[in-house]
Amino acid sequence: MNDDYLEIKKNLRKYLYVGGLLFFFTFLTVAVASFPFLDFGEHGFDSFDLFIGLLIALVKASLVACIFMHLNHEKKMIYWIITGALFFAFCLFFITALAYFDFLSFNGFYLDS
Repeated sequence: MNDDYLEIKKNLRKYLYVGGLLFFFTFLTVAVASFPFLDFGEHGFDSFDLFIGLLIALVKASLVACIFMHLNHEKKMIYWIITGALFFAFCLFFITALAYFDFLSFNGFYLDS
């Protein structure tokens, strides 16, 4: 870390700006979940509202990881590790979705026998 006054002031301004963005996106998430005029798709909570909420959460998580965790200045190997972890997390989500849509177990097939 550089001890130069201008460098510290520049980083402080960046952190305050990103903190303001995180507060804004938090307010946006609550607004999408609460106010009817921001209700996308059908009335009430549906899959499109879930997609919007997860998209906002992805933006917030990316801001925290890149700026506050300083991952935007890491070496190339860190990016490979993060990409691999995200790939395996996506695979776990996909396997869970396959289990959810298994009609034999969720339609009572195993419960009747």
